[in-house]
Amino acid sequence: MHTITLKSDDTFYNTLEDMVKTLHTTKSDLIRKAVVYYRDALEKERLKEQIKNASFKVRVESLKISQEFEPTLSDSL
Repeated sequence: MHTITLKSDDTFYNTLEDMVKTLHTTKSDLIRKAVVYYRDALEKERLKEQIKNASFKVRVESLKISQEFEPTLSDSL
């Protein structure tokens, strides 16, 4: 296991202390979980952005296809 040293201001330290007491855990465990949570949140945002971009591409293609079929709507078939 590796050791990481972290400098913080009083506000951050007090917040960390309060959370440790509330969650009945250690500072190390809380920080480890926070980093994993943040990594997962970033990955989720990245995937949402990918899905949004893919959706826009599909929408553009769908509009093109829809416009191609527009004239057939009035051919009485």
